[in-house]
Amino acid sequence: MPEPSRPARYEKFGWLDVLGLAFLAGLAVLPPIAEIHKQIILLAIGIFQVFESRLVGFHTRLLSGRSYSVLIKILLCSLLLVHTVPITEPVINSAYWPIYFLPVVTAATYFGPLATLGWTAITSVAYCSYLIPAHFEYYEITPDAYELLGIRILFFFLAALLINRFVIENRRQVARYQTLSETLAESNRQLQHAQAEARRAERLAALGQLSAGLAHEIRNPLGIIKGSAEMLSQKFGPSQPAASELAGYISTEVNRLNALVSRFLDFARPSRLELKPVDLRQVVDRALEIAQSRYPESGISIERHFAADVPSVLADEQMCEQVFTNLVLNAYEAMLPQNGDAGSATSGTAKEKKITVSISRDSQNGTRGVVTTIEDSGPGVPEELREQIFNPFVSSKKTGVGLGLSIVAKIIDDHRGTLEVTSRPGEGARFRVFLPETAA
Repeated sequence: MPEPSRPARYEKFGWLDVLGLAFLAGLAVLPPIAEIHKQIILLAIGIFQVFESRLVGFHTRLLSGRSYSVLIKILLCSLLLVHTVPITEPVINSAYWPIYFLPVVTAATYFGPLATLGWTAITSVAYCSYLIPAHFEYYEITPDAYELLGIRILFFFLAALLINRFVIENRRQVARYQTLSETLAESNRQLQHAQAEARRAERLAALGQLSAGLAHEIRNPLGIIKGSAEMLSQKFGPSQPAASELAGYISTEVNRLNALVSRFLDFARPSRLELKPVDLRQVVDRALEIAQSRYPESGISIERHFAADVPSVLADEQMCEQVFTNLVLNAYEAMLPQNGDAGSATSGTAKEKKITVSISRDSQNGTRGVVTTIEDSGPGVPEELREQIFNPFVSSKKTGVGLGLSIVAKIIDDHRGTLEVTSRPGEGARFRVFLPETAA
């Protein structure tokens, strides 16, 4: 199993640290008591244990903090053995030899299996190194002594493997819990998104019903006002040009209000989809032609990336054309000065004005379909509007009423598709439309 990328840091000083210091203090009051060097080394081991987490977190160019930690413990343990045995006896006979379990356990906690075996071997070599002075000083080392030494070393390796196995299993459990936590967090985000979409749908449904009733009540008096204005214009005619001009203003504004009411009705009217197989490439091409004919002098270039293996989708062709026409027109207007004044488009900045349209296969939540991306090089969608841009009456245009994208989102929802926008200030906006191959 791979080692963790970053060493696990110890918790803050707690009761386990106090307990460890108490055990070291117990060793300090055992023979040899008068050996000051032994007490100093035990104190050093205790201090190092408390502050080890800082060293573990500190990395150098050659060795990591974990390696330094094991090395320091091997050195301290080796020094402790020297000062816990009478001068007349070999150091390897010290009763404090189990102190070497400290670096062995530390290595098993920090590293993987192979590194643990390596550090255990180094610890064993450090312990066995005391055989060399014993040999030169002509101590008699019997076969039983070698057997005892072998047993001790095997216990080092056994303890290292057992602890390392437990640590690895613990890491696996932690990884499983982290994966589960991430999955639950993602499910929670999706649930929150679904709840937000449901609330938005409820608001739109209520607003649609209100808009339908309001539009119907407004349309009748608008018809009377327009008819009265036309009668006044015909009655006064050239004899009173001022009255005729005012009647013309009234008729023009009534037409504008009537168009707005029609858009209200489009938004409020329940969709009656006429589903049939539709090739979105042809629909998008028509939408691009409509936009180019409306702004022939815009100087905006179109870049198409249509995949050859795009399948047909089951959709309402007329409504899909309305969706893509609206999105393409929005892209045009975003790059034209003064909110769509095509006549002054050539006086804009030197930045290239381009619309990139891509169509390809895709899948979403296990559903196969077609994704269409429309990307412009305009100023982008303000961050504060990005989350609300598909709500009614939200618009970044000075002359917009904020219903176009709401209607687009409603049509896409009726097709069980998705509509997303990504944008960075000054780098344009990117609208992504996903439509499933078959009706849901």
